[in-house]
Amino acid sequence: MAQKRFIIEMEKAKEAKDGRPSIGPVYRSSFARDGFPKPIEGMESCWDVFRLAVEKYPGNRMLGHREIVNGKAGKYVWLTYKEVYDIVMKVGNSIRSRGVNEGGRCGIYGANSAEWIMSMEACNAHGLHCVPLYDTLGAGAVEFIICHAEVSIVFVEEKKIPEVLKTFPNTTEHLKTIVSFGKVTPEQREEVEKFGLAIYSWEEFLQLGDNKKIDLPLTKKNDICTIMYTSGTTGDPKGVMISNESIVTLIAGVKRLLQSVNEEMNEKDVYISYLPLAHIFDRVIEELFISHGASIGFWRGDVKLLVEDIGELKPTIFCAVPRVLDRIYSGLKQKISAGGLLRNTLFNIAYKYKQHNLWNGLKTIEAAPICDKIVFGKVKQGLGGNVRLILSGAAPLSAHVEAYLRVVTCAHVVQGYGLTETCAGTFVSLPNEISMLGTVGPPVPNVDVCLESVPEMGYDALSSTPRGEICIRGKTLFSGYYKREDLTKEVLVDGWFHTGDIGEWQPNGSMKIIDRKKNIFKLSQGEYVAVENLENIYGLVSDIDSIWIYGNSFESFLVAVANPNQQALERWAKENNISGDFDSLCENPKAKEYLLGELSKIGKEKKLKGFEFIKAVHLDPVPFDMERDLITPTYKKKRPQMLKYYQNVIDKMYKSINKPTA
Repeated sequence: MAQKRFIIEMEKAKEAKDGRPSIGPVYRSSFARDGFPKPIEGMESCWDVFRLAVEKYPGNRMLGHREIVNGKAGKYVWLTYKEVYDIVMKVGNSIRSRGVNEGGRCGIYGANSAEWIMSMEACNAHGLHCVPLYDTLGAGAVEFIICHAEVSIVFVEEKKIPEVLKTFPNTTEHLKTIVSFGKVTPEQREEVEKFGLAIYSWEEFLQLGDNKKIDLPLTKKNDICTIMYTSGTTGDPKGVMISNESIVTLIAGVKRLLQSVNEEMNEKDVYISYLPLAHIFDRVIEELFISHGASIGFWRGDVKLLVEDIGELKPTIFCAVPRVLDRIYSGLKQKISAGGLLRNTLFNIAYKYKQHNLWNGLKTIEAAPICDKIVFGKVKQGLGGNVRLILSGAAPLSAHVEAYLRVVTCAHVVQGYGLTETCAGTFVSLPNEISMLGTVGPPVPNVDVCLESVPEMGYDALSSTPRGEICIRGKTLFSGYYKREDLTKEVLVDGWFHTGDIGEWQPNGSMKIIDRKKNIFKLSQGEYVAVENLENIYGLVSDIDSIWIYGNSFESFLVAVANPNQQALERWAKENNISGDFDSLCENPKAKEYLLGELSKIGKEKKLKGFEFIKAVHLDPVPFDMERDLITPTYKKKRPQMLKYYQNVIDKMYKSINKPTA
């Protein structure tokens, strides 16, 4: 264990017994050698995070957006911490005047904005459960969340109001007040009032809180701060209850981590807010910035204009999902290859020189300062010129993209791992540690981690290369699934949260994610896909006997292998004057196109989300069978074996779809 220099062993391994799998040793970050960091003094709740920042940094820039002058985006204009505080107090008073009291559920629906944060802080102040609403969870998700969480007041981005109105009358049993972040049309007002609800523009709502003094409740660390809904394997989203303690514990752990690697944050740090605040990743990052009195600037909501917003804002820390970094990588590669032979040659020499020095142990800032200035400086300026840390999360980042960005951005590029249930940050790779490339690094210094063997998948937590399901223990863990104690008991066993992800400890103590225990995975944009649920839906296509759907965290879309129904396919071929036997029909591009169309029809009919649509299909005339070890005797698909058997087919499908946009 001596070589695991970034983790320390806390408890010994346990052999398998009583039908339970074996459990590997329990580890924690070596930065927590003397114990986990205590929360910052006086900071017991998310309200304290903001309140203390206002006391310490009242005149600091807090929330900014780009001013639109004559239809064009200009400079960022800012609200200070004290100005935000004053508005938050009005919002909180207005919420309470609508009869929403401590423990009530307040929905927030829309793109990141100052109003989103101010609504959130008003919830924090009055002990309300902030419930983000978002539609990427599928048709009916907004309605489901409002009803399931019994949301009584919802703050909505102006353009999302029609989506809320579509949930009527089903949601009107609980929902009593709608607040637009902007204006309200007379038609919307009429529609809402017809159901006995009240609707306000942002300005109207603020006036409700004028001249009212409502005492703030005493918020406690064990109080639920937010209920965040995430994908469920059975279709209905699950409400993850996160306490104040989880978030303030995470902030303390990240602070200790950054201090330990000499990358402390300060009040001059600037963050570009574009990842959805409805997800835990962005929520805790923004809480972290607020705790330091730092600045948060919002993007304009258009991914094509994101780089321009970054150039204007000049952030110091940039958080991204792999899909965004993939776009940056592709754009840089195209620019460099279009730069002519001389520039190309110079770039490649500088790249190899810096990469060589990084692998030889030099720090990012020392590896090639002249190359950084002359060759890579333009890349740095493209990200505003001030970015010192790039954090990738939500899905795995391709090793080649990570390696490339570590060289050319003149910034630390690190990869993190966590779930909504673990309050986001659980592992993160470390700056200046090139050996952590392709891993998610060691644990953050506020959790214990162990691996549990998964014998049915061949993963042994006690082998010389320990592999198994990642299990996490600590105060950052969620408080359970809202109204779903059964699901909570499934994943929380003896204080350990079972993530469902398979990890492999690396010799230096970093973790590598290598598989998924259950049949649910993330695509590169961070969206979850419940594959069995989708196979049941696509299995309704009568011209297909069986289907296996595949996706992974390095791609943004799904592909499939299907066994067509022989009679149906031959009938289709006859009707379309296409000759050939069954085997040759399965190879025919027109047959693939036809069945892909049938799959898309059922997808539309069942209101699947865009990323759940299959983009390419391979037709196998031979049914999935036990002879090829593709199914069990009870006809369950053996997914790892299917992937191994169809790997070449999968690679070709991804290549064919990716080719036009390469």
